[in-house]
Order: sequence, then C-alpha cells, then structure tokens
Amino acid sequence: MFARVSASFAEFPGFFGESDPQSGSPIRINLNEFSYKKGAEIFGEKEPADYVYQVTSGAVRSYKLLSDGRRQIGAFHLVGDIFGLEIGTEHRFTAEAIVDTTVRLLKRRSLELVAENDAKVARNLLSMTTSNLRHAEDHMLLLGRKTSLERVAAFLIEMDRRSTAAGVLALPMCRRDIADYLGLTLETVSRALSRLHDLGILGFIGNNQRQIVLLDRQQLASLDLQN
Repeated sequence: MFARVSASFAEFPGFFGESDPQSGSPIRINLNEFSYKKGAEIFGEKEPADYVYQVTSGAVRSYKLLSDGRRQIGAFHLVGDIFGLEIGTEHRFTAEAIVDTTVRLLKRRSLELVAENDAKVARNLLSMTTSNLRHAEDHMLLLGRKTSLERVAAFLIEMDRRSTAAGVLALPMCRRDIADYLGLTLETVSRALSRLHDLGILGFIGNNQRQIVLLDRQQLASLDLQN
C-alpha cells in the first residue's frame, strides 16, 4: 500500500540536494514523493528500472528470493540513501519498506539527461555506483566469514557508521531481517547478540531490543576481522 505525498519541481543542485558552487544556478527537476506502509513493495525484481529513489523517512530493504524459498537481503537503505539505480534496464532486487516509509522518486532518464550536461552530477553518479559496488564487495566478504559473532559484529559496526544518532543504534529492522542479511538463522543472530551483551559490548533499550547501546566499540571492532 502506498500513497502519493507530493509532486513538484524541486531544486536539483549537483545530485539530490548537494550544492555546486560552480553551476551558477541550481538545476530544477521534477520530483515525486510517495509514502509506503510497513511491508509494502516499492519495486519488484525484474521490473523496469525507470526511477531512482531516495529515502526521506523510514527504511527500505532490498532482497532476492532464492530458488529454495529463502530470502537473501542485499542491503538496507536508511534516511538519505539513494537506491534503485541499475546498470541494466531492470531491477535486480525487490525493495520493500521495513517500516512506514517515505521516498522521493525521479525519472532515471531525467537524471541521465542532467548528467550529460552537468559534470558534477556525472561525478556523483559515478561515485554512487562505486559506493554500491564497494558495499556489494564488503557484503560478500561478510558472508564469507566463519563465525556468526564476526558477522553480527560487522553488521553492528556498519549500522553504527551509518547512524545519525550518537550513542544509540535505533535499528528499524527486526532480527529476521538481520539474519537474512547475514546469511544466518534467527536463533543464531539472537544468540550472538546475547553473547555480545554478556561480554559487556552492548546493552539493550526497550522490550523489542531494537535500540542498542554500544558500550565497548574497541572490543566490538576486535571481533570484526575485516574492520
């Protein structure tokens, strides 16, 4: 379930809100905002990749369903993140709202036309593509680690690095999502988090334990062999 929030021409300096002091005046491009209920699909695998998306509130997960029915989450997109930009013409993953989420969309073709005439936008597109590739490589390394504790530690470090709140990780995703991202079972993730709690590395706030306080980042980093 989704609802259109707004449609307007917005300033497009650089790329999604970045300013370019050399451009003289900002580029204006048509942006649409949509809100999605928790669990709603934003786009599906193999659907035409006609739009680029940015999270303005909430969070999004991108995943594939494997041939045996299991779900593999490839990425979590948090506030400010841009997603859905593909090399080909179709989406490789399905994207869903983890919680009630608002995203803004712009047509991929419009972005490409802007990039053809604005070097800053072209550089930002290349930078974003490189960043996505780096994340895919890091995720591949994460899935290749031997122990569940290493994987969970790496995940918490990633979320801590991307968090805008100081001191507390307010995770929008549930443990099932974390398990499907790390290639583990739900029970294994729960045991690993309990172990980190027993070691004094983290603490929990609230009954659902989605708010995590990192008490010992140095010890957590020592568990992340690739950090």
